[in-house]
Amino acid sequence: MSDLISQARSWIDDDPDPETRAELERLLEAGDTDELADRFSGPLEFGTAGLRGAMGAGPHRMNRAVVLRAAAGLAAYLRESGAEGPVVIGYDARHGSEVFAHDTAEVMSGAGLAALLLPRPLPTPVLAFAIKDLGAAAGVMVTASHNPPQDNGYKVYLGDGSQIVPPADAGIAAHIAAVGTVASVPRSQEHVEVLDDDVLRRYLRSVARLTGGGTHDLRVVYTPLHGVGRDVVVAAMRQAGFAEPHVVAEQAEPDPDFPTVAFPNPEEPGAMDLALALADEVDADVVVANDPDADRCAVAVPGPQGWAMLSGDEVGVLLADHLLRLRREGTYATTIVSSTLLGKLARSRKQLYAETLTGFKWIGRVPDLAFGYEEALGYCCDPRHVADKDGVSALLVVLDVAARAKAFGKTLRDFLDELALEHGLHATDQVSVRMGDLAAIPAAVDRLRSEPPRSLGGLAVERVDDLAHGSTSLPPTNGLRLVLTGLAGGDARVVVRPSGTEPKLKCYLEVVVPVGQGGVDAARIAATGRLDAIAADLKAAAGI
Repeated sequence: MSDLISQARSWIDDDPDPETRAELERLLEAGDTDELADRFSGPLEFGTAGLRGAMGAGPHRMNRAVVLRAAAGLAAYLRESGAEGPVVIGYDARHGSEVFAHDTAEVMSGAGLAALLLPRPLPTPVLAFAIKDLGAAAGVMVTASHNPPQDNGYKVYLGDGSQIVPPADAGIAAHIAAVGTVASVPRSQEHVEVLDDDVLRRYLRSVARLTGGGTHDLRVVYTPLHGVGRDVVVAAMRQAGFAEPHVVAEQAEPDPDFPTVAFPNPEEPGAMDLALALADEVDADVVVANDPDADRCAVAVPGPQGWAMLSGDEVGVLLADHLLRLRREGTYATTIVSSTLLGKLARSRKQLYAETLTGFKWIGRVPDLAFGYEEALGYCCDPRHVADKDGVSALLVVLDVAARAKAFGKTLRDFLDELALEHGLHATDQVSVRMGDLAAIPAAVDRLRSEPPRSLGGLAVERVDDLAHGSTSLPPTNGLRLVLTGLAGGDARVVVRPSGTEPKLKCYLEVVVPVGQGGVDAARIAATGRLDAIAADLKAAAGI
């Protein structure tokens, strides 16, 4: 206990923020040893996702002291590697984001590096665009994306416009660990410049060019989920020739408390309820949404049973099919947990296909990338300008596809059915379990690794690929791929892995069912039943 008190006192002495100093003082006065022990259980780990965690005082939380150390470590890494060019810094509207961004700029300036701050809270893809556009050595985006309101994060990009991957993450982490006191970190405003809107205007021109142009006959409902997407999306739609969208008023303004949703993630149950209700009210053709930093895009379409969300895989193949029809040449890429349909689409149009580990830090680095997506609603439609997922450009291209469908008297669902007729119905689902005990997540993976099930959902487990061993095309990662057989005329697989950004175990399921005489609807019903059966058996096998 005395050691814990000593650590807390030392942290208070070096903390530049009076609010977090007072927070630790209150914990000390209350004698809350459990909470103190958690705050000082170790530093917030810096990895390929940068930093992400709950806001609060202490080394195991997101706060100014932790951010200043991270910025100092990044600056030292850039200087050591001889990187040339400025560091561009963006931020969202979460609690603390603007302060963290300005602190980062001052540390870069103190290290002799030019720091360019985006003018206000803006979407993450604007920051990713600015890195390439301005010839930056690196970029920092202060955001926790779609995490709960108590979280914030610190995402780092290098000069190629992609998020960091090994060994850069370890190199930056080593420099962060070598930082002495926060008070000793040089800070200056001498080389800090707050940018005007020129970068944003160039970004808007680049995304508007991705559409067919002209006037589009489409009635759109849009929600930014209390994030920073609204103004940029509305401007982009206007520039691309779309009518003004019906914006969900209750979620239109940036609000770091996200008052209308339990989690500000369009994939979470209930998050889209207000948007779907507005869609009924205005008789919309399509509903689109961004997560709070607008790097993801969600889509809902009308159907016989009312509005239905499209999965990330469905949106991904619609975008890919559209770009392939436009003769976009290059490599089409997705991750090991996404649908296998993209590979079949690319090969049918004589384009290259690549499969990566999860995350755009890998997709964005695929050579000659033409299009990339991951099932978690992330899409890269313009890798030449943004080598990361971009919810704004994806939204515009989705609307372009929806407008084309409407012109033919069809819907996005009709386009998906046409792909199913050609390549088989590829149905995907996910078992995602949030765990309070973080040790339980790798334990569940290890249980499946040591005692894999013999069958799942009535299908034999033919092979278990341990992804921890890596391969000639993939680096090692903690995960398993189970290949299933026994599905007449089709196939199935399951991928199990810990989430890289949330305390969740994620299991990704896919079944491929040929479309027979019963048509696409019958194939979809059969696939749904099989996915449900696989999910039930998988939960039992993993003990979740």
